[in-house]
Amino acid sequence: MAAGNVLITGAGGFLGSHLVDRYLADGAAVVGIDNYLTGSPANLKAAGENPSFVFIRANVSEDWDSIVETLASRGITPQLILHFASPASPVDYAEHPLETMAVNSAGTQNALEAALRWNARFLFASTSECYGDPLEHPQRESYWGNVNSFGPRSCYDESKRFGEALTYSYIQQSNVDARVIRIFNTYGPRMRLNDGRVVPNFIMQALRGEPLTVFGTGSQTRSFCYVDDLVEGIVRCAASERTRGVVVNLGNPEEHAISEFAQIVCRVVGVPLKIVETALPVDDPGRRCPDITRARDFLDWEPEVSLDEGLRRTIDYFRARATTGA
Repeated sequence: MAAGNVLITGAGGFLGSHLVDRYLADGAAVVGIDNYLTGSPANLKAAGENPSFVFIRANVSEDWDSIVETLASRGITPQLILHFASPASPVDYAEHPLETMAVNSAGTQNALEAALRWNARFLFASTSECYGDPLEHPQRESYWGNVNSFGPRSCYDESKRFGEALTYSYIQQSNVDARVIRIFNTYGPRMRLNDGRVVPNFIMQALRGEPLTVFGTGSQTRSFCYVDDLVEGIVRCAASERTRGVVVNLGNPEEHAISEFAQIVCRVVGVPLKIVETALPVDDPGRRCPDITRARDFLDWEPEVSLDEGLRRTIDYFRARATTGA
């Protein structure tokens, strides 16, 4: 699929803004939509200087008619819609549970209706949280998950699962050219310093010389994918005919215990390892690691940036932001 008009919801967020920059670099005209509930205008500073970028500040759960009118007035018909609007950190969706559920339900339906109206290709950004605290390891796309629908993470987990089901229904009923990606832990520049997830938490604590807060014993595992690798996978998935009507895991299959990850962060920052243990959050997954066989087969994709290199780039970004207070 050649570069054309690309619409990205959640454009001011961590992943959305990197996608904006990537598609602009590839020669596409990009429309970014965000209400800055958790995103930041600073993430779109470079894009805002590009004449091929149009930004609309709006809530995709509520303001879709005005979005359509604005695009029509500018003569813009998107050919690809990437739906990334949603809080993604437990800190954020605990603070905004209703907004999280709305953007992954009503917001997703609005975006799918737009794809149907414009005959545009559609990609729904789902999450590894759909697997819950998995009983299968590593997690394949065929695994249905082990999710608590009545708990502190349910607003995110279940609304993403609903968004997947909604996407499937539009594929089956209206033949929308849609696909779903399930994103595993991703990190890199533009994550917020107070994001609340393990990478920002560990980096900021290490930079301040504080003990790293480890939930439980730190035996739970995660796999960490650098943002540039993830963006490459997303772009390939959006462009692929083979992914039409398919769910694809995107993440790094290299698995690390959180206690081991704390050691790595301290080593890269250059500080002694100090840890303080605290209670494990409710429904915190014990293991999390993607099976990326489908991404390898369909997209010829797998992560390339090493954890050490990705952390160095991320730490440099966090150190500069912490120094300037930006």
